[in-house]
Amino acid sequence: MTWSKQTWKKINPIYQSIIEMPFITELMNGTLPMEKFQFYMMQDAGYLEHFGKALALIAAKTTDVNDSLSFIRFAETAIVVESALHEVYFKDFGIRDKGKMEPACHHYVHYVKCNAALAPIEVAIATVLPCFWIYKKVGEYIFKNQKSKNNPYQKWIDTYAGEEFEISVQKAIEICDRVAENSTKANRQAMTEAFITASHLEFNFWDAAYKMKKW
Repeated sequence: MTWSKQTWKKINPIYQSIIEMPFITELMNGTLPMEKFQFYMMQDAGYLEHFGKALALIAAKTTDVNDSLSFIRFAETAIVVESALHEVYFKDFGIRDKGKMEPACHHYVHYVKCNAALAPIEVAIATVLPCFWIYKKVGEYIFKNQKSKNNPYQKWIDTYAGEEFEISVQKAIEICDRVAENSTKANRQAMTEAFITASHLEFNFWDAAYKMKKW
């Protein structure tokens, strides 16, 4: 069994908690209060800015040319493509700017950037994978189970349930599996621990958005 399949089994309870949380169920039904989605988008804009920098750090650290090019593309997607999506939502939902990072975003951003800069490359790659993989799984889940025909959050759903994003996710998973296979037992364990921690931080990010947690 590949590293990714083994590790997903470990975080599956976290994923199940995510798809059952109010933020996701209400977003799926189109009933999520606008102020909660606005809070989420403002925090996500701040997160993606720093996530893109973490991806660029990984691109610079990896010794595999193809992996480096992949992470450069991932960084471009995070900073350029998704920023464009945010600009649309900022306009549609009356958001003036992304504001400041609140606790959940601040914690997640600094964990990702710290591992990207200081951890072994295998661990750095595993740290950023949940942001790809869990978002894809959540997007697919919502797309398959949504009942509202006029969901105000449809653009968000379509982005993360889309084929283009799926290609990036599969590439990130493939890279993780390959580096895990060629790594030491200790590094593979560290990869798993980083993946689990980042998955918890994914849950906290959405939970904080629903509760609008601030400093």
